[in-house]
Amino acid sequence: MAALLGRWRPRARGCRLRHGPAGQAEWLLLSQLFQPLNLQAAGALGPGEPSCRSQRLMLQAGLICPAGPGCYHYLPPTLRALEKLVGVVDQEMRAVGGQKLSMPSLCPAELWRASGRWERLGPELFRLQDRHGKGYCLGPTHEEAVTQLVAAHSSLSYRQLPLRLYQVTRKFRDEPKPRFGLLRSREFFMKDMYSFDVSAVAARHSYDLVCASYRRLFQRLGLPCVAVRAATGSIGGTVSHEFQLPAEIGEDRLLLCPHGHFAANVETLRGDQTSCPTCGEKLTQSRGIEVGHTFYLGTKYSSVCNAVFYSPENKPQLAEMGCYGLGISRILAASIEVLSTEDSIRWPSLIAPFQLCFIPPKRGSKEEEEEGAALLEQLYRQLAEALPHLASEAVLDDRTHLTIGKRRKDAEKLGYPYVVIAGKGVCEHPPVFEVWDQNAGEVLFLTKEGVVELLSKVQVP
Repeated sequence: MAALLGRWRPRARGCRLRHGPAGQAEWLLLSQLFQPLNLQAAGALGPGEPSCRSQRLMLQAGLICPAGPGCYHYLPPTLRALEKLVGVVDQEMRAVGGQKLSMPSLCPAELWRASGRWERLGPELFRLQDRHGKGYCLGPTHEEAVTQLVAAHSSLSYRQLPLRLYQVTRKFRDEPKPRFGLLRSREFFMKDMYSFDVSAVAARHSYDLVCASYRRLFQRLGLPCVAVRAATGSIGGTVSHEFQLPAEIGEDRLLLCPHGHFAANVETLRGDQTSCPTCGEKLTQSRGIEVGHTFYLGTKYSSVCNAVFYSPENKPQLAEMGCYGLGISRILAASIEVLSTEDSIRWPSLIAPFQLCFIPPKRGSKEEEEEGAALLEQLYRQLAEALPHLASEAVLDDRTHLTIGKRRKDAEKLGYPYVVIAGKGVCEHPPVFEVWDQNAGEVLFLTKEGVVELLSKVQVP
């Protein structure tokens, strides 16, 4: 076993597997992964601070670490999950004609004053001045910035529309009481898209396209999100929908038709509405975590910045706009909140930091004497050759001083979708591996070929 572990080399940095002289992928060792496990503790919470399942599990699992009120370090496994989620979002945004860009986090105060939001948002904005006394805010959203960008294109033609521009960036909001970990923080990741169209009809088409892409996204993630009618708030516009993930910890109160005909945030309703306006069924109450929000803006911002295009008659017309947000870091936490058990993380399979955890025999055990570790490595090599997209999705729990049972329990808590164990079955002929399908809650006993066939169904972004 010692000789075998000597051939399993950890990566120097980042999360890509190193390669040996023959070009074969090398293991990522759990002992070398920067993920400080504190699986028995309650987490780094202050006295009396409210907590929720996702916050507690993410702290215990070494996925996040507090960096100040409402701010967190995202540790390597969490960043892997975040980047995978962004990859899935990119696919959906490209499918509706989205073009990705990046805008500055520093937003000039005069832009926000022109739209009226400098005063309206009040203390929610992080405000600062440069050495010349010029005012800025750290952008919680970028309607003003993107509209100014498009307005600077002074010869924009109707032929170039629709424009659907989006970014994935850090956003900032001075929450008075940040809580629940990544569900309500002061610094967070958001995907924000902005559409520019030639008419109100075309803009509503863009709106509907993006809303449909959000529904597809949450379906792919296996999250039971519901689109509800919502208030337009400080962003403005005439139509708005929130994408809500039902959860007890949710801060929004929802009313839902049991047949799906009606859904609304209660803050949009006047008076007491108890039945569905379409089918008459009694509405059910739920709480939800807002993970997405869409707005039809009309010309609210294009009129302020004079964002115009030239019509077929060569006349300037104001662009009709929409904006569409997804809380990227909030989706991560919300998915853990609703999919996990009280003591074990469950990820949407598509974005789990690592798809596979391999557990070799305990040091000095009969399974080690029967070359169980070598058999596990052979399985990994066969897997990397047959399914190369999974080669970088595997982590080896090399803490062989611990029992297989202890390491399997830790793997269950950390939420690897599949755990492959070189247990008692490797002493059989032919050798059999114990494979835990965490999300299905079942254990299988498979040969090398059976393991490869099972894992061939695993999808990665």
